[in-house]
Amino acid sequence: MTHLPTLAQSPVSTQSALQTVWEYFHAGGMFMYPLLLCLVVGFTIIVFKFLSLRRAIIIPPALAAQVDRFEECVEAGTVEPLLEEFERGKTALARLAAVAVRNRGKSQTDISDAVQTTARHELLHLSTGMTELDVVIVVSPLLGLLGTASGLAFLFQEMGKAGDMSDAQRIAQGIAVALNTTIFGLAITVPCVIAQSFFNRKIESFTTELEMLLSKLVHVCQKARSPKH
Repeated sequence: MTHLPTLAQSPVSTQSALQTVWEYFHAGGMFMYPLLLCLVVGFTIIVFKFLSLRRAIIIPPALAAQVDRFEECVEAGTVEPLLEEFERGKTALARLAAVAVRNRGKSQTDISDAVQTTARHELLHLSTGMTELDVVIVVSPLLGLLGTASGLAFLFQEMGKAGDMSDAQRIAQGIAVALNTTIFGLAITVPCVIAQSFFNRKIESFTTELEMLLSKLVHVCQKARSPKH
């Protein structure tokens, strides 16, 4: 029975919390709306990048191991299933490997050029959303500062009209409200900066690993003839 009051008060507490959030948001003024847009865009990009930068759709470990042993597969005559997986092109590694295989028998320079052209396209896919995340990181704190400056300007203008500059408590409350946008802007920026650093590191890591695997594959393709299908 002692837990019943707590359970009964739970909806009230939730409603009170939502009301507090709404009051905080409303007090920040019109600049809170573009900041809210930045929050939605930033969160959406972060979720998208977590889904799109999965190893399983870029460099699956099993396929990477097969590419690394490509020459052994050719010598053993078991390369056909691997070539079929390349042609299906379900992963970045498979698509790039397919380009190298299609150019088998050509010079190493020609194969490398063909692979690099496709690799630039794949890199664009890996970097999708990063420019928008950069914009959110730059714009969010600036909007926050702009909102604070606007709020302070309005506060002092109103106090000047009233002719009363002695109410320290009212000044403090006004400044606190004006700082809402700066706090909100920084709260958006900090996780976006952390996510940006994490994603850039993942992209760099994937790019380096692809280069290592493909350089070995290109060398094998350069000295081999195209297989008959």
